Amino acid sequence: MKTLRYRALWFLVLLCTLIPFRGVLAGEPIAVVSQGALAGRYEDGLNIFKGIPYAEPPVGERRFTATKPAAPWGGTRPALDFGASCVQPPLPATSLYADEPDAMDEDCLTLNVWAPTAAEKAPVIVWIYGGALQRGSSAAPMYDGAAFARRGIVFVSINYRLGVFGWLAHPELSAESPRGASGNYGLLDQIEALKWVRTNIKAFGGDAGNVTIMGESAGALSVSYLLTSPLANGLFDKAIAESPNIRAVPKLKQAGYGLPSAEQFGLMLARKVGAADLHALRSMDAVELALASMKARFWAQGTIDGWSLPRQVVDVFDAGAQAPVPLLAGFNSGEVRSQAMFLPPVPVSAEAYEAEISKRYGDLAPAFLKVYPATDMRESMLATLRDAIYGWATERMVKSQSDAGIPAYLYIFDHCDDAAKARDLCAFHASELPYVFGQVGEDAQLPTNWPKPMGADDKALSAAMMDYWVSFARNGKPASGGHDAWLTYAEGEAYMRFETHPIAAQNPVPGMFEMQEELVARRRAAGQQWFINVGLTANPVPGPAEAVQ
Repeated sequence: MKTLRYRALWFLVLLCTLIPFRGVLAGEPIAVVSQGALAGRYEDGLNIFKGIPYAEPPVGERRFTATKPAAPWGGTRPALDFGASCVQPPLPATSLYADEPDAMDEDCLTLNVWAPTAAEKAPVIVWIYGGALQRGSSAAPMYDGAAFARRGIVFVSINYRLGVFGWLAHPELSAESPRGASGNYGLLDQIEALKWVRTNIKAFGGDAGNVTIMGESAGALSVSYLLTSPLANGLFDKAIAESPNIRAVPKLKQAGYGLPSAEQFGLMLARKVGAADLHALRSMDAVELALASMKARFWAQGTIDGWSLPRQVVDVFDAGAQAPVPLLAGFNSGEVRSQAMFLPPVPVSAEAYEAEISKRYGDLAPAFLKVYPATDMRESMLATLRDAIYGWATERMVKSQSDAGIPAYLYIFDHCDDAAKARDLCAFHASELPYVFGQVGEDAQLPTNWPKPMGADDKALSAAMMDYWVSFARNGKPASGGHDAWLTYAEGEAYMRFETHPIAAQNPVPGMFEMQEELVARRRAAGQQWFINVGLTANPVPGPAEAVQ
């Protein structure tokens, strides 16, 4: 009988290592996932687990290789502290976005989970940070998932490889790959993290069949990659994209859209950093390589490799081959107020502005000037760049989902708190994040140079936005009690405008999408890059006949 009891106990232990499980041991929450047991922390009604490895460390000879699942560990692994952030170059200390990580390492592929203690089949959000695919960290205090968890969400934040480590393509890397592909390692990290979530989130009370991916800026760009990557099929059920962009990215081996091939970009980078071959690239100190890549102006971006990204994002949307999941997407009215260094000088007169636009836009100039008139040239220049990067892409994604019969919701964040107004930063790029994460008020954990929203209106707007986001994650329909109903874009180009409070409206920026869509279509047909190739510095726009290949 005693032997039978021991066998039964052993069988239970073995079962827990094979099936996601959660419990409490000595006051600490315990979760058993596919790799082993984790001990987290109980805090204010939440179970919090940090620094969970979801993939093997991409170090040594594994630098610049496809992601592999994390190996099992023995015993119970503490999950009390964030893992190291992925290696990245610093931002200037004066930058609005400066928020340097406490620790960096190539061994950085970890994720974090915040969950209500009583969670059972709770909706799941997986957060993908922004930072131009060059910077960012799941450990950034602004991205604390507690506010979401208190609203019933199992919130997951992930690290993924950045810069040269996450996005370098190179002929030697393609040659050693079983797929004949290279680049997109950061995307493969994100996909591996989503696989881990599908397999293990039940151990934290999450519903593996109700996963929403959410990202901002480069995180929203990543959402667009995940929507169009066949490797991500079936790994998520809804998507939120805050300030996405859709731009042409390099093909692996061929030039196109005015860009060299991705492998050619990699060869140029290797020469600039003094690496004669792949072995030299792998032997360089990680921090030194990150800094050298920044000086060499390496542009982290996806690669059309025929595998993880088989086609340009816009081509996939054109074909209706994107993931058929509900989408919530939007942009900020003042996106480029924090990126104004990209603007050319304001012309000396309205006549000079109109003449320059007419010269560059040809038959599209009247439509352009109607949307971006000369009455306030600086504001029109800001709006031109905003829409070229974010506005058109957002509406394109939402419209494409709507045209496919999939619920899709569009927003514009147009709120200006007192601190942002004082610095001419109303609704700047990423300024919605404190509102989305509940980081409003005296205790908000924001980057040092960030304008801090403090007012009662700010707190009320944050609460409403969190309601909408959580509701969408729960059932695919954004709603907030006592506020305007958020209709789908298909219902008369409906959208939600977040000013001092949510305002339901229609036709987000009249005339913008139609003009930008025609502009992008002509540049695409002519094999030209369209991203930020706009306004007073735009290359001449092809006429209708020129645009036909």
